[in-house]
Amino acid sequence: MSTAAKAILGAAGLFLAIALITLSVTLFGTAQEGAKQAQTEFSAIQTELSGQSYAGYDNTILTGSQVVNTIRKYSNKEDFSVRVITNKNSGGTSYTKGNIGGTTKPTSNEYVNPSGQFEGTIERDVNNVVTGIVFKQR
Repeated sequence: MSTAAKAILGAAGLFLAIALITLSVTLFGTAQEGAKQAQTEFSAIQTELSGQSYAGYDNTILTGSQVVNTIRKYSNKEDFSVRVITNKNSGGTSYTKGNIGGTTKPTSNEYVNPSGQFEGTIERDVNNVVTGIVFKQR
């Protein structure tokens, strides 16, 4: 095989290699954009679903015993609080890390009357993530 034929084959091989690399980079970039979009949509769905477990407390009237049970259920969650505002404690008390305080002691300022009625509302942060529940006695 002559030198000219070897040079032509070498150039064709180099051209083919460059074409394959360009095609690979283009496909990878397109796939990466699709993956980013799918991840964004998945995060939005996950945020929405995580807030659904609290939807039953939003603008709902509950008894005091239900409020105390809610404190027990959700106050252990990280970065989450349950706040209770009673007629006796207008400033309210926030419960975190499994602490139910004096909610069951009638002499306590934090006492939650089991037959009392409380209206629940959901607190969200700027990212629309539920950060707590507030119960206000009626």
